[in-house]
This record gives sequence, structure tokens and C-alpha cells, in this order.
Amino acid sequence: MDLETAKKDFRDVVEKLHAFQHAMGIMEYDALTTAPSDSAEGRGKSMGILSRYTYDLTAGEKTQQAVAYLKEHLDELDELTAREVTEFDKRNEYTRSIPADEYVRYRMLLNDADAVWHKAKENSDFASFEPLLQEIFDSNKRFATYYKPDEDPYDVLLDRYEKGMNKEMLDKFFSGLREKIVPLIKQIAEKEQIDSDFVNLPYPIDKQKEFSSYLMDVIGIDKTHCIIGETEHPFTTGFNRKDVRITTHYHLNDFTRSMYSVIHEGGHALYELHSGAKYDGTAIAGGSSMSIHESQSRFYENLIGRSREFIGYIFPKLREIFPEQTAGHTAEDFYRAINKSEPSLIRIYADELTYPLHIMVRYEIEKAVMSGKAEVKDLPELWNEKMKEYLGVDVPDDRNGVLQDSHWSGGSIGYFPSYALGSAYGAQMLYHMKKDFDVAADVAKGDISRVTGWLTERIYQHCRMYDPGDLLKMACGEEFDPHYFTDYLTEKYTDLYDL
Repeated sequence: MDLETAKKDFRDVVEKLHAFQHAMGIMEYDALTTAPSDSAEGRGKSMGILSRYTYDLTAGEKTQQAVAYLKEHLDELDELTAREVTEFDKRNEYTRSIPADEYVRYRMLLNDADAVWHKAKENSDFASFEPLLQEIFDSNKRFATYYKPDEDPYDVLLDRYEKGMNKEMLDKFFSGLREKIVPLIKQIAEKEQIDSDFVNLPYPIDKQKEFSSYLMDVIGIDKTHCIIGETEHPFTTGFNRKDVRITTHYHLNDFTRSMYSVIHEGGHALYELHSGAKYDGTAIAGGSSMSIHESQSRFYENLIGRSREFIGYIFPKLREIFPEQTAGHTAEDFYRAINKSEPSLIRIYADELTYPLHIMVRYEIEKAVMSGKAEVKDLPELWNEKMKEYLGVDVPDDRNGVLQDSHWSGGSIGYFPSYALGSAYGAQMLYHMKKDFDVAADVAKGDISRVTGWLTERIYQHCRMYDPGDLLKMACGEEFDPHYFTDYLTEKYTDLYDL
């Protein structure tokens, strides 16, 4: 084999994988948004066939020969191709370690698990989901052991979502958050609570959809390349930088749930839509890591979307669309209402201060199951105990407890810490962004362009060319430091509650 042949074979594989993943992604998006509720069986068969093709492309002898040759000649490759080869090899080494038949069965399992999870959540019936969840956890343990038999399986999975992450680092990170957050929560509990009753009035769904479209415009989402759908658990999927889909779930008696889902998913979309054009179709396309990606969804949702300046800008439009519901209330009333902090049941609707505790619950549960200290059948009980311990809330049923998130049904074991890390990354980015221009003044005018421009220059355009730690250091000029996040929370909630 020569260099040009190896490069051609490698490029051919990358292009074909993109096509297969695009097709499978469309099927998954359809399954979660518009497909009939009992359509999983036929889709599962198709997913099985397509999964086998992607596995064979990834692990095939021709691919491995090309990658091996290119790795031996990295110094003869341009920077992009060299990075592509090393990223492709690292990302797919995990898949190659799994026997083909097991990989295909697992992909079909996830298709079935998602369909069962939807019904289980609707009926608050963990028992019906338990066998599939058991198989998902077992599979992930086994796959991690295939990949790196001498390492802790959960550390292996954590590293797949955030390079270099492990339990030791996360234990330290969460311990630091708990030390700062819990005292704030206790202080707030002693204060008079903020009145937020007006956000729980009936807000017509058709008007909520109108407001969602407006919010997409405000944060600068190009609707020719991004649409919004409806689903049980909001998510974003990006097929390429010109086709990104966000989703939300409308609630009649709490329109802020959809409002902040749209802004959160919109943050993911902005990352994908502003990714570097030169990486289109390469193995470098997409976000650097899940924590970096979540830093952007949490950035727009909270640091921008829950700011006093943003609320001041959008409130006139809110009054226009919902005149009866907002009558007698000011922008300051709304700002205080949407930042009200109190322990709650549902993670995706939690306030900024208590949100990390929701992540800790999931992290502790995953750790326990992956280490064998807890069994899947006992998860509802364990979940309820930890929600009581960390947040002081009583969980009424599985729907509002262990079944609320879609991540486990999708096989995403080790993903949840990305949300807390992302929140902390975002606060550090905002601190340094403020050194370059008056962020608050821009947001108050409804002009998000310099915010997105700063993030595009320092994060989005680089796609996967750099590891997450290096990318954050490039953006901020320093290593990751979670104190920016705890300082932000302390300042915001001290002001809000006059602590």
C-alpha cells in the first residue's frame, strides 16, 4: 500500500460512514418525533442491517490496513488528515473491540428500549423497562471490558464522553460543587419564596409555538438549516452543519419548560450550525466533546436566557403573545420567577442552583450499578433515596423519578456528568468573554451576534481538531477552573434572594 491509496481508502470509508449515520439518524429522529408508537419492530430490523454495514466499514480489513498505514506515516500527512486518522482510530477502537454480532444486537436493543421506555414512562412502570435496562448496563460493562480490560469499566465510559475524565476527577469536582451549593440552598430556604404562580397559568400551545419561533430568531438560529419538532424528552440532532433538528415538549400549565428547552437545544444547534466549513464530511466534523457541547446549551439556556438583560428584551414580545397571563407583571417579575430556586423532581426543568444535584444523583447511581454495588432492579428505590438525600424531595412515581430521562434507554451510560461540567465550562467562558466586550449591553439590545461570534471563533469553528481540555484552554487562556461556576451562582443567587 502507498500513501495515496491509503488516503483514498480512508476517505471512502469516512464518506460512506457519514451516509449510513445520516440515514440512521433520520430514522432515530423520526422514531422520537413523528413515527407511530408501535413502529419499533420494523425499524429495528432496518437499524440492525444498517448497523452491520457501519460496523463492517469501521472494523473491516481494508479500513484497518488504511488506518494502520496512515498512522505509520502521520508525519507525511497534513494537519487535518493526521488529526482525522488519530480521532477516527480512537473513536472506533471501542467499536472494533466489540464482536460484530453483539454490536448489531445492541443497536437493535437500543431501538427496542427506546420504544419500551416511552410507554414505561407514560405508565410509570419501571418493571416493564427493567429487563432492557439491565441488558443495556450489562452490555456497556462488557463492551468497556472488551476495550480496556485492565481499567475500571465506568472510567472507560466516562472517558468516551469527555477525554481524560474519570471517577476520581468527578468525585473531586462534585464535592467542590456540593460544598458551595448546599449552603446557598439552605440560605434560600429560609427566605420568603418568589411568586411564580403566573407562569403556571394556562398558556395556549399554539401561542407557545409562536413564541418558540420568536426565541429561535432572537438567539440567531437560521431556520433554513434548523427546524423544531416535538418529542417526549427534548434533544438535538445534527446531521451536518446545514441540517440540524431541535425538539421541545409543550406543557399547557408551564410554558417556561418549553421556552428553556428551545433555548437549551438552540445552544446545541448554534454549535453545529457554526462549525468549521472546512471540516464538512470529515471525521473531525461535530463538537469536541459532550461536555463542550453541553457548555453551549447551558450557556444559552442559563447564562444568556435567564439573565436580567435577556428577559428585559423579550418581555414585550411575551406580553404581546400572552397578554392575559402576563397582565400586571413586569420583566423583573418574570426574571425572578424563572430564576426561582427550590428543590424539584425533574432535572431538565430544575433551576441553575439545584440542577447540579440532579446530576449528582444520576452519577452516583451509574457508579453504583457499574461497580456492582447496586442492581438495576433496585434503581427506583435508590433513585428515590438519593433524591430525598440530595434535594429533600419525595418522588411520587417512576414517571417523575427514575424514568424521567431518555439517556439510559439510548445507552448513554456516563453522559450525565457532561451537563454539570458543561455548566462550569460555560461560566468560565462567560467570564473571559466579558473581558472582550460588554455582553450584558448586547443582550439587553437583543443582539447575540458578538456572543455567538466569540464562541464561533474560539469553540465552534474548531470542531474536533482539539481535545476538550486544550480547546477550553485556547478559549479562556487557562485550564479548567470550576470556581467560575460557583462564583457565578453565589453572586446571582445572593442578589436574587438578598442573602
